[in-house]
Amino acid sequence: MDVAQDLAKRLEQAEQEFKLKASELAQDIVIDAMLHGATDYVAEYTISTITLTSDSVKGSIIGQGGRNIAAFEKATGVEIELEEGNSLRLSSFDSLRREIARRSLEILIRDGRITPTRIEEVVAHTRTQMDAILVEEGRKICSACGVYNLHPDLVKIIGRYRFRFSYGQNLGIHTIEETKIGVHIAQELGLSAPDIEHVRLGCLLHDIGKVVTEEEGTHVQLGVELLKKHGLPEPVVNAVAEHHEDKSFSSHVSRIVWVADAISGSRPGARYEPHDAYVKRMQTIEDIAKSFPGVAEVFAFQAGRDVRVMVRPDEVSDSDLTILVAKIRERLEKEAQYAGQIKITAVREVRATDITKAK
Repeated sequence: MDVAQDLAKRLEQAEQEFKLKASELAQDIVIDAMLHGATDYVAEYTISTITLTSDSVKGSIIGQGGRNIAAFEKATGVEIELEEGNSLRLSSFDSLRREIARRSLEILIRDGRITPTRIEEVVAHTRTQMDAILVEEGRKICSACGVYNLHPDLVKIIGRYRFRFSYGQNLGIHTIEETKIGVHIAQELGLSAPDIEHVRLGCLLHDIGKVVTEEEGTHVQLGVELLKKHGLPEPVVNAVAEHHEDKSFSSHVSRIVWVADAISGSRPGARYEPHDAYVKRMQTIEDIAKSFPGVAEVFAFQAGRDVRVMVRPDEVSDSDLTILVAKIRERLEKEAQYAGQIKITAVREVRATDITKAK
């Protein structure tokens, strides 16, 4: 009897020591993984900065009477803010719109020909190049995560991460950080090589549904459907389906993806919740104005206090313009959340172009 009691006591002590060591080991693994996941760059929220070579370049960008700045803002929907010295800032809540503006302005500066017509040409050309830009950004993110064999369509969709924010945290940066953390945890736990690769893919693709804009549904549903369509391994699909605990975890892969996501998203400074509210408010203002017939483009500036509405001249007459602005104002007052006042400016522009015969 004494032997049995002594053995039970020893087993209980050993179990307590094992739990204590296991807890300490788990903490060491997670902390070490977080150190490996630290990134060396900061996400931009709503501003891109460009350094100019000289004051003369700044003068060319401004143009006579500010006509070049006006043309640039109209073409891109991005506001130019001139800084002291040789720099300027491009400001917009829409990071994709801001990237088009940044690339267009860099082309214009290198080219040296900055006129309203040239600005429109360069911006239009840059927009047509966005597919190539998304593929380029997708490859960078995949490379940073150690993934090189994905379908080109998936790579292009991943490129959208670069221009998507969640609570102010850039989705591309979050994904790279999470993947580094998840892979390191998997390696420390001694998972097999296939499972480590499943963790890598699960971390890379866990939020891909957030950038699928063509379909309706939650980002988890959209992500799962997309990955099934492209034939991703079942553990990877399950990790995406379970990373918000909508379903019970089916494997260590899913658990690690969830843990890595939580570490990256919850660390101090990672997320900035008011940014999401700001973007939602700006999008609501633009969507309200876009809902009216004859409206071609809407751009919200100055945190939504200045709204510029471009109309189709063949659908909206000069007399209709005043009525349209009044209707937009009424809708904004009823449905939009805003501080202060909103100035609404509608623009109706008619052009005629002809070309002489070659001699």
